[in-house]
Amino acid sequence: MSKNRYSDAECAAIYRAIYQRRDMRHFLPDPIAPELFLRLLNAAHHAPSVGFMQPWRFVRISCPDLRTAIHGLVEQERLLTAQALNEREDEFMKLKVEGILECPIVLVAALCEQRNQHVFGRRTLPEMDLASLACAIQNMWLVARAEGIGLGWVSMFDPVALKTLLHMPEDSQPFAVLCLGHVAEFYDKPMLEQQQWAERKDFNDLLFENVWNMPCR
Repeated sequence: MSKNRYSDAECAAIYRAIYQRRDMRHFLPDPIAPELFLRLLNAAHHAPSVGFMQPWRFVRISCPDLRTAIHGLVEQERLLTAQALNEREDEFMKLKVEGILECPIVLVAALCEQRNQHVFGRRTLPEMDLASLACAIQNMWLVARAEGIGLGWVSMFDPVALKTLLHMPEDSQPFAVLCLGHVAEFYDKPMLEQQQWAERKDFNDLLFENVWNMPCR
């Protein structure tokens, strides 16, 4: 056993947060304590980033009119997504896809401007800036779950329209609207699995050895 290993209880807590993390859509109006919110942000800020570029930026939406406008962008894209799903349109429209108007805190997670100056680790894979932002969101998500706070990631919006709404620099990029708040309870399973929209894949079908599609022995 590695001398650097955490205790059994600490390891169990980490695994529990991973397996019980949920993309939440239902929130209570109760406010989040400022010190707790700061802990969530600091967890995000300690995520790994390629070349230590730290490309994440978070915009807290405290203006009610701005929150309503963002909700409008999401609703517009929700309708367009439903139409694009063809035969699953009616089924999709029954799903709750966001909690922007209900949650106490709304954040827009974005990539910063002037990212092209960061070459370390991005020369052949420039999209690693987005991977870094995703790590920051995942950090926040896991800590939020451990703290009993729900987080929902909303990706249904026109990024150009949202960028304009927030007066963001031209070379920046919004990638997520995050809903944060207390919840009555966490879903037993991912909501889309509960609603029979999709099922979790068998991991053995996703693990290959040496070459693509070669099952791992």
